[in-house]
Amino acid sequence: MGDAIGAVLPLAVGIAISPIPIIAAILLLVSPKARTAGGGFAVGWIVGILTVVVLFLVFAAVIPSPTVGGTRPVQGTIHVVVGIVLIGLSVRQFRSAARTRNGDSELPAWMRAIDSLGFWDAVGLGVLLAAVNPKNLLLGAAAGIALGSSGVRVSEAAVAIAVYVLVAASTILVPIIGVLVAGDRAHQPLDALRAWLEREHTVIMGFVLLILGVVVLSKGIAYF
Repeated sequence: MGDAIGAVLPLAVGIAISPIPIIAAILLLVSPKARTAGGGFAVGWIVGILTVVVLFLVFAAVIPSPTVGGTRPVQGTIHVVVGIVLIGLSVRQFRSAARTRNGDSELPAWMRAIDSLGFWDAVGLGVLLAAVNPKNLLLGAAAGIALGSSGVRVSEAAVAIAVYVLVAASTILVPIIGVLVAGDRAHQPLDALRAWLEREHTVIMGFVLLILGVVVLSKGIAYF
């Protein structure tokens, strides 16, 4: 079980430190509907993360994965492709950061209306950012395939998934719990964190994607 958790933990960390969902969560938490919208976003985020990893786990467990001469070419190929795509996305992020270096880094347009979202809208937003976002989808796919092809028991896979989801959702759950506990006192540090993430999110995402791409690519090469 330790190997299974170790295989998915770096991928969970990669999802956890994604700046855009953190900014979205903070914007919801300083909106007039902070408690309901923040809770809805957390629910959607967890559901999205869980859905992707479980779907790809089932896919990897059902699809035959032959071992050839002690190697696993199917898993290796998938991981190599995912790693290359992640590195390519990191290059795009760094190029975007370079273009906005002398100006303000623009956030997605949908964030301008985020403070008007209710519970179910926030749930949908959480699912979209967790499951449809290309980077998170690739990481979830890599985690599910790693677990599905590892041969671990169902109970061990369940524990590994629980750890994966908890770590991946931690950066969303912490500020939400903070607002529930501290109330308005949490707004000032959240505003400061949001301002920093808005300014540096492209660079942060570039480094996150680059590191994860190298990790996944190295794991893929090791399968051969």
